[in-house]
Amino acid sequence: MSFIPRHAFPPLPSLPRSYFLGHHKAGLQKMKSLLSSIDLVVECRDYRVPLTSRNPLFEKALEGKERVLVYTKRDLGGSVRDGKHEEIIRGWHAPSTVMFVRNGREKDGEVGSGEGGARKSVYKLLDVLREHAQTRWKLVGHRVMVVGMPNVGKSTLLNALRAQGIGKGKVAQTGAQPGVTRKVGSGVKIMPSEDDIEGMDEGAKRRSRAVGGGVYLLDTPGVFIPYVPDAEAMMKLALCGSVKDTIISPVVLADYLLFHVNRVDPTLYSEYAPGPTNDIIELLESMARKTGRLGKGGAVDVEATALWMIQKWRTGFLGRFLLDPIEQGSLDMAKVVEEGAEPSFNQAKRVERERRRARNKARGEK
Repeated sequence: MSFIPRHAFPPLPSLPRSYFLGHHKAGLQKMKSLLSSIDLVVECRDYRVPLTSRNPLFEKALEGKERVLVYTKRDLGGSVRDGKHEEIIRGWHAPSTVMFVRNGREKDGEVGSGEGGARKSVYKLLDVLREHAQTRWKLVGHRVMVVGMPNVGKSTLLNALRAQGIGKGKVAQTGAQPGVTRKVGSGVKIMPSEDDIEGMDEGAKRRSRAVGGGVYLLDTPGVFIPYVPDAEAMMKLALCGSVKDTIISPVVLADYLLFHVNRVDPTLYSEYAPGPTNDIIELLESMARKTGRLGKGGAVDVEATALWMIQKWRTGFLGRFLLDPIEQGSLDMAKVVEEGAEPSFNQAKRVERERRRARNKARGEK
């Protein structure tokens, strides 16, 4: 009998729907206060969830400010040779500038998916920022603010732009979990000023490609949506690391991942299981035995194995595919859904209070 993947994921009404923390709100307010001194906003979104990683709060908070949309982790969302999805996404935002930046992990020898491809995509973004700064020459420097949902790769992008733009090392902390950046940073130089290259020989000047007073990038904390009305959207964000792994059960997340993997290609986990399955416990037990993730007496550590499975996908070793549907009208449909379920700060506060009560109760029972 041929394998039939699930056509829908079962509803989860009790799933947490918020991860809007105090530093998210404070960060958003700080961004608003700085907006008058900002020349350009770079908004980062995760390419694997181009619709779900869109935060409508930025639409209101940054309204009227020129933006460049940067889709990060491009190589984790499918073959870099397939430009069909990129073309559709560019169409969503026309005439705004849209860029795609890769993580730089090699896969199956695919040309352009490794470090060289990642550097090339960063160079292209630097060219866009340089052109923008040149048309608005400022002696005091060009200020660019980078914004986005938690863990979409803002700090990683800043470090890459700094490394390629001025040859300096890592300046922003990065991590696998969200919340590493908790405050709006001061500007970090990513492109030299004309004064910086005084005294250099002509060859060095050409390589440095200075502009005005330089270009400075302000890193900001990731800002989550106050309330996520759709359970599947919350799971997509959790799978991509926008919420901490303790917020939603790893087994539930692994099951949602299995649902997607089976629809793409069940053979992606064939080295860990005898055949395709819709049963997550069956798969996790098989994975645990294959990888040695066993507890005392040989018992399967299901949660640890679920986290391992999720991390395999996050790093591109359990399939590279998108979780959002990419079609011509997808963005318009997402906006209609948002209008019918406006994000509410009151909802976020209520959810956060309930989460704290549950956490304190659990501590008291220990």
